[in-house]
Amino acid sequence: MTDTPQRTRPLRVLAAMSGGVDSAVAAARAAEAGHDVTGVHLALSANPQSFRTGARGCCTIEDSRDARRAADVIGIPFYVWDLADRFREDVVEDFIAEYEAGRTPNPCLRCNEKIKFAALLDKALALGFDAVCTGHYAKVLVNEDGSRELHRASDMAKDQSYVLGVLDEQQLAHALFPLGDTVTTKDEIRAEAERRGLAVAKKPDSHDICFIADGDTQGFLASRLGRAEGDIVDESGAKVGTHEGAFGFTIGQRKGLRIGIPAADGKPRYVLDISPVNNTVTVGPAAALDVTALTAIKPRWCGVAPAGPGTYTAQLRAHGGETEVTAEPVDGELRVTFTEPVRGVAPGQAIVLYDGTRVVGSATIASTVRATAASVQSPARNSA
Repeated sequence: MTDTPQRTRPLRVLAAMSGGVDSAVAAARAAEAGHDVTGVHLALSANPQSFRTGARGCCTIEDSRDARRAADVIGIPFYVWDLADRFREDVVEDFIAEYEAGRTPNPCLRCNEKIKFAALLDKALALGFDAVCTGHYAKVLVNEDGSRELHRASDMAKDQSYVLGVLDEQQLAHALFPLGDTVTTKDEIRAEAERRGLAVAKKPDSHDICFIADGDTQGFLASRLGRAEGDIVDESGAKVGTHEGAFGFTIGQRKGLRIGIPAADGKPRYVLDISPVNNTVTVGPAAALDVTALTAIKPRWCGVAPAGPGTYTAQLRAHGGETEVTAEPVDGELRVTFTEPVRGVAPGQAIVLYDGTRVVGSATIASTVRATAASVQSPARNSA
């Protein structure tokens, strides 16, 4: 097994440059490796702001200018492509609809699936490029038969394979991740950028959701969906507080609940369930969040789909750890059983399966089985 073909022959590479340090260094490394690199900044906002808000967000006018300056220093052609309409439809509107249905989406996975490795890749291939290059920390390895595998980055602290788990083998065949085999700190990446003369070396990283620049997800959703007062109830159905929209909560949430009646045992309460049908949020003790199994839909495999049940490790959130599971594809769904109960699993989240460092595939969580309660299912299960 070897790394992707950038090590063996020059490629025509389209480098997605966000205006940040990682994508700039990735483009520079691709060019240094001898590839014919062209930089492209994706304009994903219909009304980009002139400046970023603190360290949040991306896709501003400032970011496009930073990307252009980096391309000039590297010495590669540079373009700005307007994908704002596609991004709004496939990522932003999907994000809003998922929260409205009581689910918890991950827009970064959707962006990688629908924008960077679908819309962008399709356009790149149509223009004669061989691959799309990004600043993600992950690795693509090539087997002796030519098939591709997606693996975790060499440095687990920076690994981003979770948000790439939606890529299939065909997409992996045209993906380059020059930072994937780097075992360095982010400070060292910044030092490399500075050595290369890239002005983004000291630029803050973007955080949270790129299209919610101020980080106020609840405010963003309220502006789109409207505020609607509803009840917060305990496991018995007794009202313990009110809220301004069930869409503002996620399974496992503890802070910001505004519960007026404390629990009898004095312990914190967490969001257990969200019902957009009656605009109700159910809260309870942490132990009630324990999940023993789940069903996930829309599986996407980074290679050949498993033929039967198998033992894997699973990651349930972008910055979460691994947990051992047994998983099996059944009738177009993925059935997963946890070796030990896990907490905070919400419909709408992605589950990504690993075999060692290899990404097997991903799917969207549709329903869960709790250790101390009956199955908790997404209210919009059939429309997921």
